[in-house]
Amino acid sequence: MSEAPGVELVGLGKSYGGGAPAVSDVSLAIAEGELLVLVGPSGCGKSTLLRMIAGLESATGGEIRIGGRVVNDVAPRDRDIAMVFQNYALYPHMTVFENLAFGLQRRKTPKPEVERRVREAAQMLDIERYLERRPRELSGGERQRVALGRAMVRHPRVFLFDEPLSNLDARLRVQMRVEIKRLHQRVGATMIYVTHDQIEAMTLGDRIAVLRGGALQQVADPFTLYERPANQFVAGFIGSPPINLFGATVRASGPAALTVGEIEIALPGPLAAALEGRRGRTVTVGIRPEDLTLEPAGPGSAIPARVDVAEPLGNEVLVYWSTAAGTLISRVPGSRAPEAGSNARLHVAAAKLHLFDPETERALDRAGAGAAAS
Repeated sequence: MSEAPGVELVGLGKSYGGGAPAVSDVSLAIAEGELLVLVGPSGCGKSTLLRMIAGLESATGGEIRIGGRVVNDVAPRDRDIAMVFQNYALYPHMTVFENLAFGLQRRKTPKPEVERRVREAAQMLDIERYLERRPRELSGGERQRVALGRAMVRHPRVFLFDEPLSNLDARLRVQMRVEIKRLHQRVGATMIYVTHDQIEAMTLGDRIAVLRGGALQQVADPFTLYERPANQFVAGFIGSPPINLFGATVRASGPAALTVGEIEIALPGPLAAALEGRRGRTVTVGIRPEDLTLEPAGPGSAIPARVDVAEPLGNEVLVYWSTAAGTLISRVPGSRAPEAGSNARLHVAAAKLHLFDPETERALDRAGAGAAAS
């Protein structure tokens, strides 16, 4: 992957007047050939950000650079981008071949080149046998392949995807995720992909940019986001089932520990050092479901718990426990699922704890994790 940015956003903002900005001071460099995913809840500004890159929305502040060129005042057709939307936007009266070729023909591309590019894209997406069909004769997944192909034939510098899989059923979404990942590996183009689905984001992105309320929260690879979230929002948004969060007090004296009622959770050295200045104060504790186990998995403490609900998933069971820390979720192997109403001790992998400031929600436990972007 080249170090030169394929797309660069510098202090980008968008306001519609009156209310809070839809996008607020976003700075982000997307490397040439990178697949970056913009993720966040509905209304967080991710689609607005994508539409500004495409030129479908005007920025009210900052700069958009594509290949080093400022494109704020450049028309969408001249930005060397191709966009794939949530709805397929195929021409119903045209065949698949005609849909794929339409954009090239409008640009007066020579006929042999149109034929070559269409055949090349159709072969790559395995839709050659559908070239003479019309969209109504195709399944949802096949139509989405055609939409992808229509973008591919243009050989753009940047592909933009605006929640392209949200209209598909669960099975087809998985299939098309693989297709998009394979497409990226083959063509090596810069891709920016918008979704509200964090599983989609984790499986697709080289890096993921998490947005909330129009502001960038953290930019990192999927593993860093999961293991070193910058704040409580990122920790709660990334991961399925979500991270367990509960309040605890840092013991005022003696060896560093967290207390929740009568429960005491000992802390390893790095976490103890991070909390030394917060003795006697409260913190928000996060623990992933897989880090709560029925048997010790290294140093840690145990929390008395009772099973409220068990959700079998085949190879594992999600268990909802009633504890002094509130309801906690853990993953249990399917063969060892406890019965509702039974009691157990949940072992906490102390080294896997995440700690947050209850007021700012910023991470306390990971050096440098509080940075919003990287």
